Amino acid sequence: MFRSGDLVAGTFLVEFVTPGIGHILAGAGCDFAFLDMEHSGFSEETVKSGLRFLEAGGIPTLVRIPSRETHDIARIADVGAEGVMLPLVGSLEVAKAAVAALKYPPLGRRGVAIRIAHDNYRAAPAAEALAAANDRTTLVLMIETAEGVENAEAIAALDGVDALWLGHYDLSASLGIAGQFDHPEFRAATRRICDAARKHGKGLGRLVTGEAEARQALADGFRIIAWGGDAWLLQDALAQGLAGLRGMAAG
Repeated sequence: MFRSGDLVAGTFLVEFVTPGIGHILAGAGCDFAFLDMEHSGFSEETVKSGLRFLEAGGIPTLVRIPSRETHDIARIADVGAEGVMLPLVGSLEVAKAAVAALKYPPLGRRGVAIRIAHDNYRAAPAAEALAAANDRTTLVLMIETAEGVENAEAIAALDGVDALWLGHYDLSASLGIAGQFDHPEFRAATRRICDAARKHGKGLGRLVTGEAEARQALADGFRIIAWGGDAWLLQDALAQGLAGLRGMAAG
């Protein structure tokens, strides 16, 4: 899906991981979701359950982990994440280490475990199971610092990296222009990330929170787009409905 170049639209989960969430997102038309461990209280056990809830609705799911450590990457893959997103990737060395942690030999050095959550507990010859896992397990790296922008092309060129993801708030803060997404410096950094991904045939993703941001993202070339997040979408919809209700009563 991420390699296709077609628009794939999903959302971000930071609060609500319930048994019905996969069917709720499927009913809304989501192509994918990402579960966020970086800015939530989600534990690995929560994520393991959440992945099954999302699988029930047929929703492919990325998990953003809170670090770039080998053991965190491999462990979240072992509990069933077939897409892993890393925050604050700034260097080629970090990107190489991420590929090595996520992929089994000969592509990497992930510790071997079969017939567990990541392969749905199915028995298969070891070589076949490892090759299948390497093929389907997706790595998305977040470019969200000035250092990451400088190294974006080298990171995008690396085999095993499937997509770059613009971390817009962190990037703007790293550039010293927090929240100024129309600033020429931010726009130039965004173009460098987009150019790097396009040049090397990698997916390109970001989060948007409204129509204006979405139009800009599409114009920039982003085709993996998360529309808002669960807590914000609920709060905004509820605020709008309640304001309308109060307006009716006042009228």
